Amino acid sequence: MKTASKKVITGWAMYDWANSVYNLVITSTIFPAYFEAVTGDGNDATANDTVKLFGREFVNTSLYNYALAVAFLVVALISPILSSIADYKGNKKSFLRFFCTMGSIACCALFFYNSSNLAYGLICMIVACIGYWASLVFYNSYLPEIAAPEDQDKVSAKGFSMGYIGSVILQVICFVFVLMPDTFGITTGKASQISFLLVGVWWWGFGQFSLSRLPKSQPAGSGNKGSIFTNGYKELNKVWKQLTHLPVLKRYLGAFFFFNMGVQTVMLAATLYGKSELNIPTTNLIISILIIQLVAIPGAYLTAKLSDRIGNFRALMVMVALWIVLCVIGYMLPRDGIYEFYSLATLVGFVMGGIQSLSRSTYAKLMPETKDTTSFFSFYDVTEKIAIVIGMFSFGYINELTGSQRNSVLALVAFFALGFAMLVYASATQRNRSKLTHS
Repeated sequence: MKTASKKVITGWAMYDWANSVYNLVITSTIFPAYFEAVTGDGNDATANDTVKLFGREFVNTSLYNYALAVAFLVVALISPILSSIADYKGNKKSFLRFFCTMGSIACCALFFYNSSNLAYGLICMIVACIGYWASLVFYNSYLPEIAAPEDQDKVSAKGFSMGYIGSVILQVICFVFVLMPDTFGITTGKASQISFLLVGVWWWGFGQFSLSRLPKSQPAGSGNKGSIFTNGYKELNKVWKQLTHLPVLKRYLGAFFFFNMGVQTVMLAATLYGKSELNIPTTNLIISILIIQLVAIPGAYLTAKLSDRIGNFRALMVMVALWIVLCVIGYMLPRDGIYEFYSLATLVGFVMGGIQSLSRSTYAKLMPETKDTTSFFSFYDVTEKIAIVIGMFSFGYINELTGSQRNSVLALVAFFALGFAMLVYASATQRNRSKLTHS
């Protein structure tokens, strides 16, 4: 196949520009800090603040982690059937539009969240999370349809880079509101709420531009036997049967499950870890996340170049090994160590951009030629979401059990180590099969 036109590639990459503002503002910077502020007691000396919900007392940071775990569990449960239906009917663009709209509205609704309506805020956060991640199932599945295998690393990196640039632009705008609320005659809390509203508008608006350029998918199914849900499960079962005969792809998914468990948990829990455990001020937290986003851009491109030189599996092994080192450093960071936190953020940004982009393109390369691209990517996404559920729940539970998020960070080393071992296994399988093919 040939890579699609520049117009289509740019349109695809622009969805990263559109939705990455959710990942930065809602997941990584302003919302976690706002959540910690409205659920905390206002005393920085308190190690763990608690809140009551549904008759149970929770550590506020652990409750946040549990809520995200619930959101990712929902995505893991619904994405296989939705994606297989989209492949069967050829309407993945409709699903992408629906979840883009749902997530955008939920972000806008966070404008009304404050200390008096905790349950409302958590529900909006969960719905926004579902909208974001469910839309990525359909967005990612476009990659093998619009890019030839030799261009997929480059196109994937372009998407992530556009996402980082777009999210930083809106983050800076929100940063102005949060840092200088008096200039606009508002409180810091209201500045945060306005930021949530801006995220929803930005995501939906630029999402429409992307959708207008993406091609219509061709249906993979034929006929009209049984209900759409039955047909969807049949398509999913067909992909599962194919995976059993693709040992390299299956073992790569195992590796991805473990190392991505660590990557996503770090990304989702970093702000609350810095705020609650390390006592990093909100302003400095936002600066550190901006550093991560900016460094991630060259990180994605340099990792793509590294993979060209040493291969995807070896490049991923380098990235995972670096993550293990970074977790140990994060565990040892001193309280109130702002500049140490900045240094760690710089290193995290580089490996974060690289491993995310390369993970997606490696999977696309290992896929067989098929029309069922969305169903194949649903396995990728379900693997990712279940990993996040386990990672976030473990992070929150270890925090409640031991009274320190540092122990939760240290536990992530085990996830990365297992992922590294599985990558070695998958790489060895690929080499052995290559030798058999050429012998």
